[in-house]
Amino acid sequence: MHRTGLAPRGQDDDAVRWIAVRHGADHIHLVVMLARQDRGKPSLSNDRYRVRDACRAAEQRYGLRTTAPGDRTASRRPSRAESEKAARRGLEEAPRVTLRRQVSTAAAGAGSEGEFFARLDHAGLLVRKRYSTRNPGQVTGYAVALPGDTGKDGAPVWYGGGKLAADLTWPKLSQRWHRPGAAPGDPLTAAERNAFWEHAARVAADAAAQIRDCAGTNPAAAADAAWAASDTLHVAAAALGSHTLLQAADAYDRAARAPHGRIPPSSPAGNQLRRAARLIGAVGYLTSDPAAAAIVLIIRLAALAEAVAELRDAQQRAAQAAAARAAAEQLHALACPAPAARPPARHRAPTAAQLAAQSFPAPAGSAVGQPAPGQPSPGQASRRSPRGPSPPRPRGPGR
Repeated sequence: MHRTGLAPRGQDDDAVRWIAVRHGADHIHLVVMLARQDRGKPSLSNDRYRVRDACRAAEQRYGLRTTAPGDRTASRRPSRAESEKAARRGLEEAPRVTLRRQVSTAAAGAGSEGEFFARLDHAGLLVRKRYSTRNPGQVTGYAVALPGDTGKDGAPVWYGGGKLAADLTWPKLSQRWHRPGAAPGDPLTAAERNAFWEHAARVAADAAAQIRDCAGTNPAAAADAAWAASDTLHVAAAALGSHTLLQAADAYDRAARAPHGRIPPSSPAGNQLRRAARLIGAVGYLTSDPAAAAIVLIIRLAALAEAVAELRDAQQRAAQAAAARAAAEQLHALACPAPAARPPARHRAPTAAQLAAQSFPAPAGSAVGQPAPGQPSPGQASRRSPRGPSPPRPRGPGR
């Protein structure tokens, strides 16, 4: 309570009142009155992040398991009401999750503001733009909605970019289009399309090598490449139409972001990854041998995610490292699936010959009634061998 500023120790007698409730051996609850003793209101600005910092300080002080910091690298989770609404409608996920993935994919494959909104329209999203009051033609914000996702009043439920993820706000999206990486617009042959996929695989391998080189010496220099890797994952997933690859891209999202929504400085490796993403988005998935080109790229992306996990470990960002490793595991499973388990042998009904052998156990080739060597005769087990008449028993003297 002291670290959050709600009740400074020995400094403010009129601060809020609070109690600690211990329900079990592994946690406590803090209950705080949101009113000061002098009838004033306490400052709740960024209170969740201050509480998170206080919890992490307790973890370090008492050697507890380290949890994720409140660095805003995680995506905004759906609320309970959103999840329950999606379940009632029979949706696999809440609209917020679907919108975040589609906006991230559109931003990764776009090279300009106009192309970004064109990709959102092509994805079937409802888009609402906010314009500047001084410059009517200048876009200053946007919001998206899924068709059919409406509120009680029947109007669409809109989500601004900042409600989806910290790096999807309009100012941060706009910074993407000032970085190098234009995509081709002319029709391409199948060989040229394959070449772009192979180029993307080489770029991913080069980025992984650079990230590993910087992890121990200059982690900040690898931040842009780690962020741009998310673009390549999202666009490749959309181009391949792979549900597993979509899940890997979603899992990787947190590993890509810099703390508190900051945009990292541009780097050659990051620019190359963004260019590769735009190339894939432009050429599509129309190759002569799509399986080979896709598998190579997926393997390179798995190695790239592992390199980012090592980077986040070096930066002591456990939650982001775990996100990168989860993505790498899914990518490896997609590129090299485990062999399917053989089904158990089915019990077959005995044949007529087997049934006959059970009823008549004489080995094949032996004469009927003649036992095989070392085998008892058919009736030996059930009948005693014949014996002659028994001699009279001697009688003793009479009583």
